[in-house]
Amino acid sequence: MTTTTVSTTAALLHRAAMRAMRAPSIHNTQPWKFVLREDALEIWADRSRKLKVLDPRGRQMTISLGCAVFHARVAIAAAGYEALVRRLPDSSHPDLIARIGIGRESHWAGSSALDMAIDHRRTNRRAFSNEPVPSKLITDLDYAARTEGAMLFPIVSPEHRHVVTELSALADKAERSDPAYVNEIAQWTTDDPRRTDGVQAASVPYAGDGAEPHADPLPIRSFDVRGMGWLPPVTGSDGNQCLLLFCTHEDNARGWLRTGEALEHVWLRLTEQGFWASPLTQVIEVSRTNDRLRAELGLTTHPEVLLRVGRAPETVPTRRRPANDVIIHAGVPDER
Repeated sequence: MTTTTVSTTAALLHRAAMRAMRAPSIHNTQPWKFVLREDALEIWADRSRKLKVLDPRGRQMTISLGCAVFHARVAIAAAGYEALVRRLPDSSHPDLIARIGIGRESHWAGSSALDMAIDHRRTNRRAFSNEPVPSKLITDLDYAARTEGAMLFPIVSPEHRHVVTELSALADKAERSDPAYVNEIAQWTTDDPRRTDGVQAASVPYAGDGAEPHADPLPIRSFDVRGMGWLPPVTGSDGNQCLLLFCTHEDNARGWLRTGEALEHVWLRLTEQGFWASPLTQVIEVSRTNDRLRAELGLTTHPEVLLRVGRAPETVPTRRRPANDVIIHAGVPDER
């Protein structure tokens, strides 16, 4: 039973939608619609924004939507209420990812700090310093991921670091050899100051004339297919950095959704502690390197996201689509 008035519920759900808009998404596609009903916020997949080449199954789209779900949960918790979440609540509407309501007054320790971290979190593709991530923080992050139904596998041993580096380079090369992939990357990279989605040229390493191609042992995705990148061409990304691999037991929509929630829980905690992160997912996207990764790391779970973590200079904020493009006011839920 809720303790909120109708007006309070509406305000809480609207704020949850606004905070969910700040979630990270693959190539900043922002593949979501937020439907505000009288008693719930619904988060829907917008499949018109799915990456057809890179993400044919919608795996990374669903992980992105999981990040948005976590942002909505944090916003509600920071306001002092319990978020009531039903994930994939209607099998007849598979694009309905989650329905979120307002529960009793509740105190989630740390939710206010996570809510503030939403405004500072972003993907940082700059060179990271050599400062290590404290082992106590890694332990805390592992616990955070597990509370969301995923597992965190830190890449620690020299053998595992070598495997991840080698397979990531192979996967990156395989993807770059596909003209359709390169074309899709070009469509989602922009130097247009008016564009409100896609990856900004100001946030990616330069890869145009004179740049040494693919110099980093652990390659950051090469978005700069038109020589627009503003960042230095070499980031120093390699297997000796802090690398966190997110895994799930289910390689399906439910597992991907929980991966997104776990990823964003960890990412916001890192942001709160002054660390930056950037996903390196090529090794997971290419089936043969994914299979080898599982075998050579001895995983019984499915790898979903590899996260690079460290200290770095600040990077530019990510642009977001206007609220009226993604938030729909729909009133009472349909009977289903």
